[in-house]
Amino acid sequence: MKNIQTFKHLDDLDTESKYLVHKAKDAAHIAYAPYSKFHVGAAVILDDGTLVTGSNQENSSYPLSMCAERVVLYTVATQYPARKIMKMAVVAHRKNHKELVPATSCGACRQVMSEFEERQEQAFEVVMHSASDEWLKCTSAQDMLPYAFKRNNLID
Repeated sequence: MKNIQTFKHLDDLDTESKYLVHKAKDAAHIAYAPYSKFHVGAAVILDDGTLVTGSNQENSSYPLSMCAERVVLYTVATQYPARKIMKMAVVAHRKNHKELVPATSCGACRQVMSEFEERQEQAFEVVMHSASDEWLKCTSAQDMLPYAFKRNNLID
């Protein structure tokens, strides 16, 4: 896809993206993942430079768990409702905390990201570590979910 760039190494990303990846990694260290041992962190930068992070929060009743991306997005919505998201980074690692493992956002998170772009009337970049062990930089969350469910799908 033309709106998704790939990078072989983290060091090939721009400075802001690398910064967000490192902050997302810090957030992953405080994930609550006793069941899957899969720790995910997300970090966003807002239009005023504010950094917000989130981590996945599991529950023994799995459907009640929350992905890091949605944790950070809902935190932005409640704590910084007037701010716009400019960029997001998402990372994951296994229980050893030693190295990152490839992990892209799930469909539910992509749907929520897409709606956040619609809400703020502005796209934001998303940086993730792909299954092919490359770094992806998407110019818009909607590029990752081209057929997102939108408010105009609902009947008024």
